[in-house]
Amino acid sequence: MDWLQTHYLWLVAAHVILVIFWMAGLFMLPRYLVYHQEAIVAGRGDEAAVWVEREGKIRRIILTPAMIGVWLLGLTLATISQQWGAGWLHAKLLLVLLLSGYHGWAVGYAKRLARGEMRLSGRTLRLVNEVPASLGIAIVVLAFVKPF
Repeated sequence: MDWLQTHYLWLVAAHVILVIFWMAGLFMLPRYLVYHQEAIVAGRGDEAAVWVEREGKIRRIILTPAMIGVWLLGLTLATISQQWGAGWLHAKLLLVLLLSGYHGWAVGYAKRLARGEMRLSGRTLRLVNEVPASLGIAIVVLAFVKPF
């Protein structure tokens, strides 16, 4: 535990870097889903196959590893700083849990699109793309302002 406390700011930096990677992936994947779905609707099977490959790469290389790192470092930082009783942390964790659920939904929708299943309109997919930005703003405010 002493090592973790000594390197606390390095852990915070790593956490923030992984949050940036995760959020970048969460902004990109839904946009990929829009393009992928448009390729399916237009009957461009070769292009749709390229989107399946891209979605898989972003998921394996960026999204999932970053999310795991964010959770591990975030929980470690909360433990080191002894913030478990703070109301702002409970609210932040709830929003991060919702963001993780969004991540799971986007990955699931990508897999459904790979099978040719389209359940949402292109407009709805574009609107859903705003979810990570909204949650991200609230999470940053909670983490830095600590309003309660």
